[in-house]
Amino acid sequence: MVAKITIPRSIEAALNYNEKKVQKGSAVCLQAVNYLQESGEINFYQKLAGFEQRNSLNERAMTKTLHVSLNFDPSENHHENKLLQIAADYMHKIGFGGQPYLVYKHEDAGHPHIHIVSTTIKADGSRINTHNIGRNQSEKARKEIEATYGLVRAERQQHLRSLPIKPLDAVKVIYGKSEIHRGIANVVAAVFNNYKFCSLPEFNAALKQFNVVADRGKEEGRIYKNRGLIYRVLDASGNKTGVPIKASSIGCKPTLDNLGKKIKANEAAKESLKPFVKAKLVECLAQSPSTVHQLTELLRQKNIYTLLRQNAEGRLYGITFVDNQNKCVFNGSELGKGYSVAAIQSKLATPSVKNAEKTIDVDNSKTSGEEIRMGKSQEKSVTIFPSKDNLLNILITPDQQSGNTPYSLLKKKRKKKRKNPDA
Repeated sequence: MVAKITIPRSIEAALNYNEKKVQKGSAVCLQAVNYLQESGEINFYQKLAGFEQRNSLNERAMTKTLHVSLNFDPSENHHENKLLQIAADYMHKIGFGGQPYLVYKHEDAGHPHIHIVSTTIKADGSRINTHNIGRNQSEKARKEIEATYGLVRAERQQHLRSLPIKPLDAVKVIYGKSEIHRGIANVVAAVFNNYKFCSLPEFNAALKQFNVVADRGKEEGRIYKNRGLIYRVLDASGNKTGVPIKASSIGCKPTLDNLGKKIKANEAAKESLKPFVKAKLVECLAQSPSTVHQLTELLRQKNIYTLLRQNAEGRLYGITFVDNQNKCVFNGSELGKGYSVAAIQSKLATPSVKNAEKTIDVDNSKTSGEEIRMGKSQEKSVTIFPSKDNLLNILITPDQQSGNTPYSLLKKKRKKKRKNPDA
């Protein structure tokens, strides 16, 4: 568990931060402790008035507000009652157990976490000293609570976040549901927390390189109609295998609704990362690859995973780039007109038919806006032909090989006889 303490400029600022998230539906107020009414019975102004009444007992104090966030590992999925117990124990251990405080559960990030808002002014008007509270009381409380409730330690959370994501091996995890659940949860949480994506297909593009896919099921099926989402392991051929895992059973709650919230937050963050992906593409294209397969290999060396998208008829209609260095996903068209499938093919050196036939990673999912139906296979043997413009150039360009023709076979030009003007 990671505990973070801030001292806001005012109680209203801290309360506003949490209440606005409640209004947006990305947070819920779980409990009002040491209030005369339950949290569901009081509105924003009543909550604020309660804190301001207490703060008015000490006019001299400069800092009167405490704002705490307790952050849990993505693999942890605690019941609300357990979260409230943890919050109560923590506040008691740091000396705020007798204070009025509000507990909020936030659901707008990839990991479970709660926020606690309280006042430093006690009922007798004295102020609780918060100097070095984060380093002293909070650290001690955090370690004791981790041991009591068996939580993932803060040090291990930091270590796990710094580790590279390991692709799942379907052969190793297929035989046990618990192994599948743990493996999928680790991959999904890592991608959900760290990658910037703006659609379900983009989220899947990042997942597939680790042999995991988010599956909405068949359009006529119960899961799809109920806006459900399950996660599956992909085998070496790109086929879904093993026991499906419900999104709601994974600690970071990567459901369709939460993905939607994540997508909104990612839109602005992705824009600043666009130049880095374009620069790598330009560098790779400058090496004159002759096929898309060669281009994807060059990009792989720059830590970019490339996914080509193909419709049911076998035609390529899109390309997605996953920059694993900057943790962002872009469709080619997002980068500009010059980075679509057709535009990229037109920039490639014209391949021979023999060299053009390559096996590449292809996404067969059908998309319509944000709605997606996953295909049965993610890898197909695809023949990449020159674009129409290139093909036309090949057909109309004159042959430039006359220099290799023996001189004796060249047709000599006949000299025209000059007419005699005196004749």
